[in-house]
Amino acid sequence: MTAAKKEMKVPAIQKGTVIDHIPPHAAARVLDILDLGDELVTFGNNLSSRKMKKKGIIKVSDKMLRKDELDRIALVAPEATLCEIKDYKVIKKRKVQMPDVFAGMLRCFNPNCITRHQDMKTMFTLVQKDPVRLKCHYCESTFDKDQLELL
Repeated sequence: MTAAKKEMKVPAIQKGTVIDHIPPHAAARVLDILDLGDELVTFGNNLSSRKMKKKGIIKVSDKMLRKDELDRIALVAPEATLCEIKDYKVIKKRKVQMPDVFAGMLRCFNPNCITRHQDMKTMFTLVQKDPVRLKCHYCESTFDKDQLELL
């Protein structure tokens, strides 16, 4: 006798956003990026995926993501896909897009940068997409995305 295949089903959401194809190492960071209130959230990580072997997924009811949230997600999970849901149906599906400029969302790694000593909005320009490299507008230092801290 073979064991019956057991599968748990995650309920569909009526309206909201699904973030799929999140690399497992980035799933918790994506969850931290979301400005969540009373929304119902379903979080799964290290789930089987034909495309990636393992993935994370986040479903958020009654929330459409803001541009700043999308930009932050693109930085930590550039492979992620977004699905906007309405009446239990996907109305829009797309990959996250890496912006050319990151304004006010990262701290510069350079301890001598003016943004570390004065109250001013940071700004980084995308120099390279794969692997991600960013350049500080003020001190002109370039950094890997892992060297930068999300604000």
